[in-house]
Amino acid sequence: MNVDIDMMKNLISKRRDEIEQSVAGTGYLAKTVIGVGTFFIDNEGNFDLLTAKQKVIFEKFLLPLLDAPCR
Repeated sequence: MNVDIDMMKNLISKRRDEIEQSVAGTGYLAKTVIGVGTFFIDNEGNFDLLTAKQKVIFEKFLLPLLDAPCR
């Protein structure tokens, strides 16, 4: 999976409110989603290093926000 690391850094550092809104009412915590994104960045975008649960969080919350225009 090819994800722009700079876009992910921007999402994690400057668009946290969007992450919080996306997880609201889902039972997931924003800090968990942010943690998955941070782990992804720290490992130079290697999607294969994510666990199965982390991949679900990544695909459910982070990918849609990366595809959405910045507010």
